[in-house]
Amino acid sequence: MPPFKCEECLTVSLDPAGPNPVVLVLPAHDEEVTVGDVVRRAPPEVHGHPVTIVVVDDGSTDGTAVAAQAAGATVRSLGRNRGLGAAVRAGLTCAAERQAAAVAFLDADGEYAPEELAALVAPILDGRADYVIGSRFAGLPRDMHPHRWFGNRVLTLGMKLLVRRWGVRGLSDGQSGYRALSPAAAADAEIVHDFNYAQVLTLDLVAKGYRYAEVPISYRFRQHGRSFVRVGPYLRRVVPAVWRELRTAAVASAGTSVTDTAAEPPPIAVAEASSPAR
Repeated sequence: MPPFKCEECLTVSLDPAGPNPVVLVLPAHDEEVTVGDVVRRAPPEVHGHPVTIVVVDDGSTDGTAVAAQAAGATVRSLGRNRGLGAAVRAGLTCAAERQAAAVAFLDADGEYAPEELAALVAPILDGRADYVIGSRFAGLPRDMHPHRWFGNRVLTLGMKLLVRRWGVRGLSDGQSGYRALSPAAAADAEIVHDFNYAQVLTLDLVAKGYRYAEVPISYRFRQHGRSFVRVGPYLRRVVPAVWRELRTAAVASAGTSVTDTAAEPPPIAVAEASSPAR
């Protein structure tokens, strides 16, 4: 795929004397009703780092871009609907060009709390992890429809079995829409298809030796619009991509890891997070 260049990101002037930003990326497709509220609720800084918000508009046909910009976000438009994986790749490039101290991805539909960003990126900023998943099943309040709960548990079980080969034992949420990466992990991340990114990104990074962690997050089912996820199309597109990623990871595992040591797999760490004030 040709390299992505985020022209809007290049226009930002960074303060060389100040701390690098935490870049919060919101991939969005037809989320006019919710995206502005999510942007406005995001904290202006976390752990001494300013928070920069980039909304990647994935070919929306409504006023998503206008609502996001009015709320204070930088908007990068993909022009046409290319898929969540493509939007995440664009967000990774924008974050790299802003020299992010950490990059976080948050769904724009209001299901996840932007107020919990500090807990999500803390293991990265503290140097304890490279790739952090916000887990909806790790203890904080959760409002999820029964069929979605069941589907997530089945898919997560599959991911738990797959990542054990790289030493990850505590994965509890394979499909979370709230996750963060260190600068090194973000630069090295490969997303092999456009439809989605969650499973293939996890497999890609743990296979490369990046340290995995989870933090508990709260969750509420979306109040507006519909999710793009449908069981049939999701499985038809994601399962082959996961299989390709596993084959690629198996080849990569035969070489050196990101730390140039193949002795021990990266341990899983679980960071504690308190329930946020509402």
